[in-house]
Amino acid sequence: MQKVRIPVTLNPSRCAQRRLRYEGILPSKVLKRVNGASAGDCKDIDVSVECGVDAQGIVYLSGKAVTELTLTCQRCMEPVNVPVAVEFAYSPVTDDSQIDELPDAYEPVELDENGEVQLHKLIEDEVLLSFPIVPSHDTEECNMASRDLSVGQIAEPEPAYERAKNPFAVLETLKRNQN
Repeated sequence: MQKVRIPVTLNPSRCAQRRLRYEGILPSKVLKRVNGASAGDCKDIDVSVECGVDAQGIVYLSGKAVTELTLTCQRCMEPVNVPVAVEFAYSPVTDDSQIDELPDAYEPVELDENGEVQLHKLIEDEVLLSFPIVPSHDTEECNMASRDLSVGQIAEPEPAYERAKNPFAVLETLKRNQN
């Protein structure tokens, strides 16, 4: 299948009737939120989207998005490239009552006033949700991973048997300090 432009919006019902598929690239220049959250510009996203109707008669929009992000390693604070591949499956809903009836295989997606889905925004949301919580290099690749970092000094704990000897010893020292 040839690569085509990924539409900004699409009408899932119409696309499902025609069983349309889109495979193409979402340019990084339109991904303002992803670029703002990364350490550098992300690469273009390879996207494949399919619209259809399942065996239960539910209209769906499913697909996959693949890219590579440049994030900041939280160990060494240097850039790290993180591959991202997300799969998604949505079903359009018009009101909250339809959400409860939706099978677990689909996430609900709201339609705009024209009955369309903002596809670019939807894909960008999926990529943002796939960001790692703590991005870091592999242990072998990170120049800070081998260093044992500690902040401050840790005092040796008092043995438990000495504390249990006299629970009022602290009060006795306070009383001496007052006199």
